[in-house]
Amino acid sequence: TLILNAMKRMITLMTVVTALSCLLPSCRNGTKVETDSNADSLAVSQAIHACIGWAKEKDFDLLYSVINDPGYLEVSPGNRITRGIDQFRENEPFWGSPDFKAIRYDIRDLTISFSPAGDAAWFYCILDDINEWKGEPANWENTRWTGVLVKKDGKWIMMQQHFSFPNS
Repeated sequence: TLILNAMKRMITLMTVVTALSCLLPSCRNGTKVETDSNADSLAVSQAIHACIGWAKEKDFDLLYSVINDPGYLEVSPGNRITRGIDQFRENEPFWGSPDFKAIRYDIRDLTISFSPAGDAAWFYCILDDINEWKGEPANWENTRWTGVLVKKDGKWIMMQQHFSFPNS
């Protein structure tokens, strides 16, 4: 039920983001915000990949280029909830440890949607995140991954992520 409640909150958040986007002046007066949808799609995809891909080289600068907002929220399997960038950064010793080794990752079925104003995006995909901890497998396979990004100062920033495993 915790995962179900988290999924309901994610759906509610996406609905609110979409609804608020339509209340912006650019939507009310019937004008479209001019965006380069191909460039934005590519930039959002790159931000999504950076959220996982940073780990191979332990590139914390890359990670914090896309996750850096005080309002950040992450829900992970095992009822783990991370609220804010400060709490997120508390995990740095684990990820930076020589005991943690990122092997590879694979993102499948990536679907990205944009708000009418073009300043918010949400996504869904299936993630295989293949890692080792102290030489033993520590993998997330066939993980459902959803998230919300916002465009701030021309950069796409991850605001929320939710990871879950399908029940077999």
